[in-house]
Amino acid sequence: MTMPFTKPHIEDRGRRVRVLFNGKFVVDTVNAKLVWENPNYPTYYFVKSDLDPSLLRESEKLQDAQVYDLASGDRVVKGAVTEFTGNKELAGLLKIAFSAADAWFEEDERIFVHPKDPYKRVDVLQSSKNVRVEIDGVEIAKTNKPRFLFETGLRRRTYMPLTDVRLDLLRPSETTTPCPYKGVANYYDVVLPNGKIHKDVVWYYRAPLAECIQITGMAAFYDEKVDVWVDGEKQT
Repeated sequence: MTMPFTKPHIEDRGRRVRVLFNGKFVVDTVNAKLVWENPNYPTYYFVKSDLDPSLLRESEKLQDAQVYDLASGDRVVKGAVTEFTGNKELAGLLKIAFSAADAWFEEDERIFVHPKDPYKRVDVLQSSKNVRVEIDGVEIAKTNKPRFLFETGLRRRTYMPLTDVRLDLLRPSETTTPCPYKGVANYYDVVLPNGKIHKDVVWYYRAPLAECIQITGMAAFYDEKVDVWVDGEKQT
């Protein structure tokens, strides 16, 4: 998807944003900026006064930026904060690496991975199309009650009732992945009758976020790693 503006693009967020680190909120502001560094998603930036300077330790000087370690009590995350000095659009702004903090909140709602992009959306639509999934010639799932998930700029995903999946071939995986729009996904491996294991090719959401509540407990397959037919037509 092409961005509707040039990079970096900066917008005021207009909502309270808090960053939790080592048991306290190191940022609590209504002046956060959404910045698109790339077409995929925005990142939060803050004015320098939003972060207590006593929490910063100089780490590395770059051509257009100063990098700091983030330190609170006995906790230090190296290179967690970047202050931009050379880019005129970003001058005076700080970026905290999302993964460096313990939690991020918009108002009182926790967010995951990165801020949601206000120019993207996720739609879940009920369908009556016939969907069939095979791995190495073995039918793994077949349904006429799929729910299609459409996420701006990404491939359509198909969610199927677990009762329409070969549960005897699924083995719970320890893998989890967070998504800012859907929540935290859990995974299954597929173990074929011949013993061959296909790791993490099935995922589901036990408790998806509100906008995707329709996919609760339903199974999705990595279409790129399996063979899928929709109304008899093989998908590519």
